Amino acid sequence: MLGILRQTVVAKLNHALNCEQGIGAVALRAYSSSSANKMTVRDAINSALDEEMSADPKVFMMGEEVGEYQGAYKITKGLLDKYGPERVVDTPITEAGFTGIGVGAAYHGLRPVVEFMTFNFSMQAIDHIINSAAKSNYMSAGQISVPIVFRGPNGAASGVGAQHSQCYAAWFGSCPGLKVLAPYSAEDARGLLKAAIRDPDPVVFLENELLYGESFPVSAETLDSSFCVPIGKAKIEREGKDVTIVAYSKMVGFSLQAADILAKEGINAEVINLRSIRPLDRSAVNASVRKTNRIVTVEEGFPQHGVGAEICATVVEDSFEYLDAPVERIAGADVPTPYAANIERMAFPQQKEPATDQDNQPHKEGFWCSSVKIIVLARISFDDSPLSLLTRS
Repeated sequence: MLGILRQTVVAKLNHALNCEQGIGAVALRAYSSSSANKMTVRDAINSALDEEMSADPKVFMMGEEVGEYQGAYKITKGLLDKYGPERVVDTPITEAGFTGIGVGAAYHGLRPVVEFMTFNFSMQAIDHIINSAAKSNYMSAGQISVPIVFRGPNGAASGVGAQHSQCYAAWFGSCPGLKVLAPYSAEDARGLLKAAIRDPDPVVFLENELLYGESFPVSAETLDSSFCVPIGKAKIEREGKDVTIVAYSKMVGFSLQAADILAKEGINAEVINLRSIRPLDRSAVNASVRKTNRIVTVEEGFPQHGVGAEICATVVEDSFEYLDAPVERIAGADVPTPYAANIERMAFPQQKEPATDQDNQPHKEGFWCSSVKIIVLARISFDDSPLSLLTRS
């Protein structure tokens, strides 16, 4: 049955390729929540999908409710009407099934974009993502390319419980053969998704549900149909000289808010938006640390074996002699995400001033804003001896 489906999809898309040969990228549609200088993350993703499907008939969408319902989060709004059910494919609730079909289509030269309603459900399809997609190019000595994108919301939303709230950046980021992207802004989402669809390798594209409705300034360059953000390059969102804050996805926004607070106290923080989890822009992180001499990583994921842990290890390996203070990690609590709203807030980094424990010391997990201030102010008075640099006040 899967063979028949594959033959049908390939035949119809080859027919579309013959009919649409020579079509260039089309002008942007007018999007409902976009203005001349702002665009929501939702519209940024939608426009990137639209333009790449227009430019290349081999690109198609598949997933649960991506067609008739126009996406669980309305990311694929309007695409079914424009491209038809052969290229916007509604699937049954079977991640293992439609992910496997997508990987098989990529083997045959198509460019599937597979949507997971949440990346928590990608665990149903982990064998196809890791063993079939990520490893095939290496195991075939470069004879098999797998140009596929796995995309959808990742990490915590609000009040959806532990089974719908996990961040998988560290999981997928640990696997050779995958490229793993985590956009923050509309520019990130639009440019990185275009790069992901055009890439010859499998790409995991980790969105954040709570960012879909956020609006960000966009330049004329960003709105150009040829716009693309290079994979593997971080972006300095804010320049500074006193401390480096490294974050990705939603935590970039929190880090920028923290930097604004710190600036009022005379602390000039540099904020790095990773954009790419794998490959990781180690050179950008190390260059910043060698300037500021301090680093704090911020993420929603679990602290153990996290993205922040990898960044801290990189800094210690490559820039240890530049550090004037120990590296610091801010992460989600090391527990499954609570359902109760008041406890859920305590499980993730927040941009408010930290709560304190019985010794009047700030909790590191959950409320992190002034922990950046702590690392700068508490370490800045240290003398220059190597031993003192490793001593916590």
